[in-house]
Amino acid sequence: MKTVSLKWLAVVLPTFSSWVVSSAMTMTTTTNPNNNRVAVVTGASRGIGRGIAVELGKAGYTVYALARSTRSKPGLLGDQRAVADGLDLTVESVAEAVTAAGGIGRGMYVDMSQDESIEGAFERIAEETGGRLDVVVCSAFTTPLQEKLRGDFWNQSMNMWDVCNGVGLRSTYATCRVAAPIMIETANKQNDERKRPPLLCCISSFGGKSYTFNVAYGVGKAGVDRMAQDMGYQLKKYGVATTVLYPGLVKTEANLQMVVDGTWDEASGNLDLSTGETPEFTGKAIVALANLGVDDMMDRSGNVEVVAELAKELQFTEEDGSVPPSIRSLKYLLPNFVFPAIEKESGKPVPGWIKNNIPDYLVPWSTFSSGPPPEADTR
Repeated sequence: MKTVSLKWLAVVLPTFSSWVVSSAMTMTTTTNPNNNRVAVVTGASRGIGRGIAVELGKAGYTVYALARSTRSKPGLLGDQRAVADGLDLTVESVAEAVTAAGGIGRGMYVDMSQDESIEGAFERIAEETGGRLDVVVCSAFTTPLQEKLRGDFWNQSMNMWDVCNGVGLRSTYATCRVAAPIMIETANKQNDERKRPPLLCCISSFGGKSYTFNVAYGVGKAGVDRMAQDMGYQLKKYGVATTVLYPGLVKTEANLQMVVDGTWDEASGNLDLSTGETPEFTGKAIVALANLGVDDMMDRSGNVEVVAELAKELQFTEEDGSVPPSIRSLKYLLPNFVFPAIEKESGKPVPGWIKNNIPDYLVPWSTFSSGPPPEADTR
């Protein structure tokens, strides 16, 4: 593998001194219909973004993995949550993982809080790919570590708003703004016989529909949802599709470490992380959407899509063959919220025959959005 250090780039290519480019293999000709397709994933060094990047690699994409964590600067950044010791969650390691999965991984150091860093990244990507960009996934997100995520807005600092919506909302807009012209150009040059439109994907959460954690978090997620919808309206005539994805409860490296540290129950409201989704599950959803033909994808452009619900529709599963329930399914809501509230009030357990026979019924969005589940913010 050839690795170019930041120090060398700073001397030879000062314009691009914020980059780390890692490639573990050269382009080869295969029969894979994705072998020439290019994807960009932000927030790709860890969590959901990393899972997405690896799954796109498995599907044969060249994946540009954008993040701040590099081997040249080991250790946690100031706003990063703790993970297990020994994990290499860097742009270099995710590029290697993408390549090992069957794609071509290219890791880039990019600070998503800095417009010029984002703009420079996409200029370089367009230059390297000849102006091709098939999939962009905005997954970068962070929350302040200095205060609890759950809380009343009048007791939280303005830092909660700035951190959640600086990277989570503003950088998503900044990324889409610079990616859109390249994706429009890609759509204009489309020679794929299957006519799959370029796809701009924003990772959001159920917090965009129903109260979750705090006010700043929910407003940011709702903003991402609306942004993708309105961008879809403007991009449709140019043949570029947009989508919003809602993962469920995800077993990220940081969430798993919270279980080990004993802080998960308080932070999550006693949710059972063992039944959650893997980060790769969201990646499978994006691969499936990106494989849709132009008519099918453009018809649903701008929509909010739930990863677990897409799994049933587009026929993909976790690696073990399972499909976790959607957060708005009774199979998720009853065990995690309703049954605990009943047991707490009655002092008696819910009978097993009830727990084992919950229908996979999706609560309508109008009902789901009416408020938080019972005791969701106080247990």
